[in-house]
Amino acid sequence: MTPVELSRTVLRAVRRAVDEGELSVVVPVRAVVTPPGPGGCGDYATNIALQLARPAGRPARQVAEILRPHLTRSEGVADVAITGPGFLNIRLGGGAGASLVREIQRRRDAYGHGDILAGQIVPLRVPYDIRAEVVADTLVRIVATQGGRAEVHHIHIHRSCAEPAGTDLSRAEPVGTDLPQAKTAGTDPSPAEPPHINAPQADPARPHRLHRPRPQITTLRPTPAPEDPTPLGPDAARWALLHPAAHDRPRISADHLLQRESNPLFRVRYAHARTRALTRNAAALGCTGDPGDVPEDVPGGGELVGALAGYPAVLTQAALHRAPDRLARHLVTTADALLAFQHTVLPLGDEKPSAAHRARLALAEAAGTVLAGGLSLLGISAPDYL
Repeated sequence: MTPVELSRTVLRAVRRAVDEGELSVVVPVRAVVTPPGPGGCGDYATNIALQLARPAGRPARQVAEILRPHLTRSEGVADVAITGPGFLNIRLGGGAGASLVREIQRRRDAYGHGDILAGQIVPLRVPYDIRAEVVADTLVRIVATQGGRAEVHHIHIHRSCAEPAGTDLSRAEPVGTDLPQAKTAGTDPSPAEPPHINAPQADPARPHRLHRPRPQITTLRPTPAPEDPTPLGPDAARWALLHPAAHDRPRISADHLLQRESNPLFRVRYAHARTRALTRNAAALGCTGDPGDVPEDVPGGGELVGALAGYPAVLTQAALHRAPDRLARHLVTTADALLAFQHTVLPLGDEKPSAAHRARLALAEAAGTVLAGGLSLLGISAPDYL
């Protein structure tokens, strides 16, 4: 790939990010691609993220994190790394599928984790409502994948009236990250008052210095569940509360327990179990996974590579927008692609395992890693047998 072709590839990545609503910018006419400078790596580097940071209203590294998965799955791009304030360093070579699988194999459960919130404290306020508490509990883990630390505080909200502006957080009650239990409305928080999370920090050496910027506070008030979801069991109950967007009323019914295709939770967990079964069956044939390129005409192959490549961006957006439902829906997309792809993985009849089968097995196993990791972040188990 020449620098001119790579420049066009970078612009196509920007265009895809804009089309998918991840960036709100005008796609530039050209992208500068040069050999990497000091501290860089790979074959080429581009400052496109720094160029777009101001019009996008985002830090350059955040723009780079958004563009990275789009570049990673571009033809002819083997790997993309982010260095410095937001330079994208591109290594050319094999296809995106093989490189992506190798990255997932290397990072395992840490695949998709980033540092976009590194060192940041994310205060979350929640009412005494089981759905809000489950969402907050999940966000603690999702925010941690991006280097941040979420602090959860309870507040009182009367259902008969809107929350008054400027609710006093000095009465906030920190909570842990275990699965929260439903609490009775009106229960008083502990009388012990934790430190004010917005208190300015004095600097004796610089008495006239303004206090540090306050962390941006998020009040989580998702539409409450119409009834208690706990009879569904922990996994189905959490899915019922997390899969819908915050403004949608969750559906609490036994449909979440059905083992059929109409149940998204079943599809996600079944897809994960299928990846484990493929590994076991391949071992019986003396076949192991080996990263390689999967042809685009293999059913579900391109969709699966795209879903796996897009997982880091989904984690980032779920953390930034405090929206675990984005992760849940992406797991459904990944599962559907794997279920369409699974039939091509193992040899049929007297066919002997080949390099193509090993490459497909490695891709399926990478999908299993992502599905298991995503379910774990949601607090839902990923069984090997289902």
